[in-house]
Amino acid sequence: MPFRFDVDREGIERRLDEICAGYLSDLPAGIADAIRYGLKSPGKRLRPLLLLFAYRAAGGTDDASLLACAPEVIHCYSLMHDDLPCMDDDDMRRGRPTVHKVHGSRTAILGGVAMIPLAVRVVRDSAQSMRLPRQARTQLLETLLDAGGARGMIGGQLRDLAGEGLSLSLEEREGIHSAKTGALIVASVRMGGLAAGGGQAQIAALERYGRAVGLAFQIMDDVLDVTSTTSALGKTTGRDAALGKSTYPALLGVDGARQRAEVLIAAGLESLGQQKMLTQELSQVANFMVTRTS
Repeated sequence: MPFRFDVDREGIERRLDEICAGYLSDLPAGIADAIRYGLKSPGKRLRPLLLLFAYRAAGGTDDASLLACAPEVIHCYSLMHDDLPCMDDDDMRRGRPTVHKVHGSRTAILGGVAMIPLAVRVVRDSAQSMRLPRQARTQLLETLLDAGGARGMIGGQLRDLAGEGLSLSLEEREGIHSAKTGALIVASVRMGGLAAGGGQAQIAALERYGRAVGLAFQIMDDVLDVTSTTSALGKTTGRDAALGKSTYPALLGVDGARQRAEVLIAAGLESLGQQKMLTQELSQVANFMVTRTS
């Protein structure tokens, strides 16, 4: 991420430390250790950054850093489960052993499940501290849980697993990842807009932007899986081919996949521009999607 995001990322890391110190104190030690390991593994913090930047673009002025951590809690739980032997069976994540390799599969499963109510508590407490209206609090919870549920991330993961070894069309591939990867990214920018009291047109523009960023992120993930190295990427490369997945490079070629990502990003930025919400922060995040190397 660009250097100017460092202050926001440091604020997010402090909030994640506060969550680990406060919210995990009454959990069984093994579960708390697994959650802490998964939550504090080094990452881009893309989802909390997007929530913060959407919040500001929609006119928000309060400290939304705790709220921004809620989708990151859900995201980190999804990674813990995604890496399990019964899922994608991966040993490396963000440059270090995955949660189940350190704490065991049973604890990784239980820890991941415990992170769902943890994320709900984070939304509840942050919304209260920000003095958000009751309707906004309800919408925030509904948005997060819908994106993380069977109609979003979990449903997308199921369809992704079912598609292993099959030759999927581009439309089918994008449908899977609009749910598996994109739903939580869309939820992040939507939550930022809701917390700021954004209007219907603003929320819709943020959602279009989020869908574009989410798909572009997954496209570049597929590209990096075949063009990068394990050490540079921080996770095992070549996993998509090993699992027999239909990837964007396989469907479009590496150059074609990159071009598809660029088209998506341009459309997302245009949506924000039409609502006069195209901030430098949101533009930089979008452009990072098609230039990132890890």
